[in-house]
Amino acid sequence: MRQVRAFLKVAELQSFTRAAAELHVSQSALTVQVKQLEEELGVLLFDRNKRGVAITAAGLDLLGPLQRIVLDSEAIVGYARDISAVRTGNLALAALPTIAADLLPRAMDAFLRTNPEVRITVHDVVADRVRELVTKAAVDFGLGTASRQDKELQAYPLYHDHLAAFVPASHDLARRDEVTLRELADCDLILPNRESSVRSIVEATFARAHVQAAVRYETNYMPTAIAFVRRGLGIAILPTSARDDNHEQVVCVRIRKPAMSRQICLLQRVDRSLSPAATSFLHTLRAEIASRNTQRRMVPDPLPEKR
Repeated sequence: MRQVRAFLKVAELQSFTRAAAELHVSQSALTVQVKQLEEELGVLLFDRNKRGVAITAAGLDLLGPLQRIVLDSEAIVGYARDISAVRTGNLALAALPTIAADLLPRAMDAFLRTNPEVRITVHDVVADRVRELVTKAAVDFGLGTASRQDKELQAYPLYHDHLAAFVPASHDLARRDEVTLRELADCDLILPNRESSVRSIVEATFARAHVQAAVRYETNYMPTAIAFVRRGLGIAILPTSARDDNHEQVVCVRIRKPAMSRQICLLQRVDRSLSPAATSFLHTLRAEIASRNTQRRMVPDPLPEKR
């Protein structure tokens, strides 16, 4: 690129002496740079004579394209600096639906206030799909549950999301501070489908406690399960992050003996580093988790440092 800049400056000033002075190099060094460019391109760029220097026809033909190369390179350098400073960039992530509906928008709002030019794409999908998208490098990272079978992924714990009983306000259990599995076994239960990580946790917990669950309804989406509860169709077991304080007809009751929770993790491919935008966003996310720790019973863990 130095050779191209040397050619353009000589062409502009029509003088090796003045061009060398503006570029802060010796005239001999400038002459060598132009000569190197001529050899690389295979054409003579300047006619040199006692009266000075004149650009050749080939030099005139190449002047425009070489000017564009310099402008493009400057634009690329500027764009790269913007990416590094998180002034621009693209961020794609996959997240569990409860995260995408609650925690994520709050973190995005805070992040985009200081990084408005970053474009964010969110895939709100079930746990298996989160891991699949991260494994395929279709997203920068995922927010979901880890699996020991995913050898290509590194999981960094973020917080524990406790499960609770979502009870119709008119139900007797709605007046309780907590409820046990055996008490829930006597109720019509509403659970997410078997693709959900919540369903796996609930079934495993009931099995370990030797309690038979009476699953009356299955739903694909947690808002649907909450709507069923609101209509008095049963009791849903869902993460506390699915709670909506605007639903007065639904009461969230803690589950004890035993309690249930899922660990939410940052999921990242082991062979990929995070972009500046992703790293900055994750620190914003961690701050949001910490600020709501007591309110939502989230237990934050350290995020990976920028590599």
